[in-house]
Amino acid sequence: MSKADLIFINMCRDILMYGTDTKGEKVRPHWPDGSPAYTIKKFGVCNRYNLREEFPALTLRPTALKSCMDEILWIYQLKSSNVYDLKSHIWDSWADEAGNIGKAYGYQIGVKSKYKEGMFDQIDRVIYDLKNNPFSRRILTSIYNHHDLHEMNLYPCAWSVTFNVTKNKGDDKLTLNAVLNQRSQDVLVANNWNVCQYSLLVMMLAQVCDMYPGELVHMIADAHIYNKHVPIINELISRPMYAAPIVRLNPDVKDFYDFTTDDLIVEGYKHGVQIKNIPVAI
Repeated sequence: MSKADLIFINMCRDILMYGTDTKGEKVRPHWPDGSPAYTIKKFGVCNRYNLREEFPALTLRPTALKSCMDEILWIYQLKSSNVYDLKSHIWDSWADEAGNIGKAYGYQIGVKSKYKEGMFDQIDRVIYDLKNNPFSRRILTSIYNHHDLHEMNLYPCAWSVTFNVTKNKGDDKLTLNAVLNQRSQDVLVANNWNVCQYSLLVMMLAQVCDMYPGELVHMIADAHIYNKHVPIINELISRPMYAAPIVRLNPDVKDFYDFTTDDLIVEGYKHGVQIKNIPVAI
């Protein structure tokens, strides 16, 4: 069975059993009919995924892995904040008539800053340091910039990634690990989506920097299940589990900017049925 399934099930049970119910409190999110979208939430959830053991895709239901990769390339490779550059429609609700979501996500990654080595945007600086200063403790991206929040149609949820390189005894290469910091997460809609996205980012960066992908540590400040999602979650976590799929990248790609979703190879992905028409709070 997939270890990601077990992590997800235990997290959901913990939230439902021990979480804080926001019913009756002042909350920003609402349902399309205007009613408040209350949640059951836990503070400070931490999950760890070892990418050298298996790829952390849920098998309780499918995660659209190529769409995950498409969105992570939209942010970190295209550095776009226009939904017309994205194949999926998950950001459409926050886009203006021209398709823009404001100075968020890809825009922030693409902003260049001056270093003694030259001008870099955030992802190019990460790649430079992984190749030239791999044991630096300063290799990270951050897109929650306060001076631009008023020009973002949605504040970033997954807002920071800290990369950290280790060396395991007997290995011929270094190992790339990452901590994903998330201020808020809709567990049903986004949890495994984000886990798979940033696992793929670690895998891509590790490959182009000649490293092994290691651990993804996922820190969630506010992990919540919406009130309308509780029965869906209860059904989901009661489903059968299957072995994790084999997920790998085209080994011929050596430049981060050459990756496309065609370079993602998924084998043996057995899973439960997809959940359709999930109500999404806005």
